[in-house]
Amino acid sequence: MPYLGTRKIAYLLTHRDGIRIGRDLVRKYMQEIGIRALYPKPNLSKPGKGHKTLPYLLRKKLIYMPNQVWAVDITYIPLRRGHLYLTAIIDWYSRYIVGWVLSDTLEASHVIEAVKKAISVHGVPDIINSDQGSQFTGMEYQQLLKSYGIRQSMDGKGRWIDNVIIERWFRSLKVEYIYINEYHSPRELESFIANYIKEYNHLRPHQNLDNRTPCILYTTAFNCKSVA
Repeated sequence: MPYLGTRKIAYLLTHRDGIRIGRDLVRKYMQEIGIRALYPKPNLSKPGKGHKTLPYLLRKKLIYMPNQVWAVDITYIPLRRGHLYLTAIIDWYSRYIVGWVLSDTLEASHVIEAVKKAISVHGVPDIINSDQGSQFTGMEYQQLLKSYGIRQSMDGKGRWIDNVIIERWFRSLKVEYIYINEYHSPRELESFIANYIKEYNHLRPHQNLDNRTPCILYTTAFNCKSVA
């Protein structure tokens, strides 16, 4: 559990393992060993200056079928030397990852590439929700959605919970795959992410989907295709 900080480590050692230890001593040992908790680094959700934000369309909305709502977001992925950014798009109803792109910059072009790829395989959704990051408030992205007739929805300021479906998926990816492995090159990381998405979409049953896979739920209405 590499995401645990000093407070939770001290609590688990004391209450689960019976080792009485304080947070300060845990911090001291971590510093001596040279380890630290892993957590998201930069805030990627800042709107660009002068960019247009839009209202959140999902509040109290009944989501009952695939391609009704997609959620898109960007997350930071550390490498041994440097870092990359993962743009991912998830179908809100089925939790199916419909598209993703790995890049070395935060340019809007990578988000646009991910959206176009997802649409080319899975069709056009009614709504795409995002945060207020500059990639989503910029003219290029907003015009792209308009050209497809897609309604754009945005989280409220400081409300990560509004895009919770993709946020939870990013957390699962990092805790289960990213933080426990070391990636030496962008190509290696891309291969690992592709394998994780295949496993997540096609093989892993989800308790909140009545133990069905995202692919099975998605195919109740559409043909399921690999996005890796």
